[in-house]
Amino acid sequence: MLINLNIIDLAVVDSLDLELEPGMTVLTGETGAGKSILLTALGLALGDRADSGYVRPNCKRAEIIVEFDLADEPLAKQWLLDHELDDENQCLIRRTVSDDGRSKAYINNRPVNLQTLQSFSRLLVEIHGQHAHLTLLDADEQRNLLDDFAAHKALLDEVNQSFNDWKLANKTLKQLLKDGNDQVEREDLLRYQLDELQQLDLENFDYPALANEHNKLANLGKILSVGQQQLDILYDNDQQSVAEMLGHCSHAISELASFAPELNGIVELLADADIQISEAAQQLRRFLDSQEADPQQMQWLETQIGVIQNLSRKHKVNAEQLPELATQLAQQLDNITHSSERIESLNADCQRLLKQYQSRAEQLTASRQRAGAELQQRISDTIKELGMPHGEFIVVIKHHQATEPQRNGNDSIEFLVSTNPGLPAKPLSKVASGGELSRISLAIQVTTSCDKTTPTMIFDEVDSGIGGGIAEIVGQKLRRLSESRQVLCVTHLPQVASQAHQHLFVAKNQQAAVTSSTVTRLSDEQRINEVARMLGGVTITENTLAHAKEMLGLGD
Repeated sequence: MLINLNIIDLAVVDSLDLELEPGMTVLTGETGAGKSILLTALGLALGDRADSGYVRPNCKRAEIIVEFDLADEPLAKQWLLDHELDDENQCLIRRTVSDDGRSKAYINNRPVNLQTLQSFSRLLVEIHGQHAHLTLLDADEQRNLLDDFAAHKALLDEVNQSFNDWKLANKTLKQLLKDGNDQVEREDLLRYQLDELQQLDLENFDYPALANEHNKLANLGKILSVGQQQLDILYDNDQQSVAEMLGHCSHAISELASFAPELNGIVELLADADIQISEAAQQLRRFLDSQEADPQQMQWLETQIGVIQNLSRKHKVNAEQLPELATQLAQQLDNITHSSERIESLNADCQRLLKQYQSRAEQLTASRQRAGAELQQRISDTIKELGMPHGEFIVVIKHHQATEPQRNGNDSIEFLVSTNPGLPAKPLSKVASGGELSRISLAIQVTTSCDKTTPTMIFDEVDSGIGGGIAEIVGQKLRRLSESRQVLCVTHLPQVASQAHQHLFVAKNQQAAVTSSTVTRLSDEQRINEVARMLGGVTITENTLAHAKEMLGLGD
């Protein structure tokens, strides 16, 4: 249940802290007073899209905080536990909207994304707008209303899961059958391409190593020539080699060390250097002695690298990727080779999934037919109470033997209504009177709401287009609905307002530089004046006040 609404700097509201109670609460006030902004605030808190236009002029951001009591709401509490957002029985939702249009949302002071907030909000509040009769004309909305009334969400989910499974299997099967038309040519091409690649000895394929070996053989002459020159400089030249000069230097410093012992460390370093140069020269000599030109190996390398580069260009991949390409081609060839087996298996899967879908779709149709019979009776009874004594509401469920499964089952749902005896029932869109359509819409909303578990229901001027005794019946029905849940209702009808447990009055304050709206909880005396205003307009007479007292049950 919604227990508190706090609004800061949202449109015409600069600051509002509103405590709400169980039962039925009505919001009334002059047209344009700002009643709709309260519903806008609730919508934003529950996940509606936001933009900078909601922020009060000259303010940095708007903030809406709503608090719910979840003591008797096990589904909402379990959702919070599942998402690690629980905080005992209390639930605090906060939404901020900046003047640059960005918004943030929090549940129990922990940030959440908009999708998460919307998912949670569906368990808390249901809003019926003043234009609900327009959405009722949509076939999908009519189907959703019937499915919600039937309370067979699990069955509907199973039907749609079967549809998705069949659709995926059928798509794969069609693709395989299409590919089969070119199977022979494709198979020959794959085999030819694989034969080309397998000539490269793919198990031992190492293109970088081949390239390095080719590079060394191509530059072998330079390697031998320069290598021998450096060997002479390091060791073989008796007069000017690095080893010879290092020996002279080491000998001279050794003699000096007899006079300056601190030079002994340098002598040791020079001795180590002599050893390192000797080892380097020996390794260089062995390397040069082991090298010899191999024209046949060079020719083989050039041929092999040429083949690799040609295949790389042909398949538009790097040389190193050729083994991976061969694996992919082999997989494609295997798929084609075994496609007949896969086609047979997928065909069996499609038949199995089709039977599963049809079975579940038939169960869904039966459930809809049972719920449709009950729904049309209950709505017909309500229509009669709302001033259409000959009104009949009919739920038409047509089951189609579709060649392929359809999402949401094989049924088309249509709401028909007959307002006068002897006249055939017509679709809602053919109802001539706007007032009749409003009453039918209200009957549907009230009837379908009775079986829902949503703790808070909001009705935004859904009683427009009706009046008199019918309006009183509407108020009574909303009050009866509030016995099992919290009901908030924006209304212009005194007959509806008089049925409320709590009456909130919305007024516009234009004395300040920027217009603002205020909300006041009315006392019994104030309620009499407000209901009288709603009854009598500008001039309130004693008779009007007396009538208001009578409606509120506050007479002497």
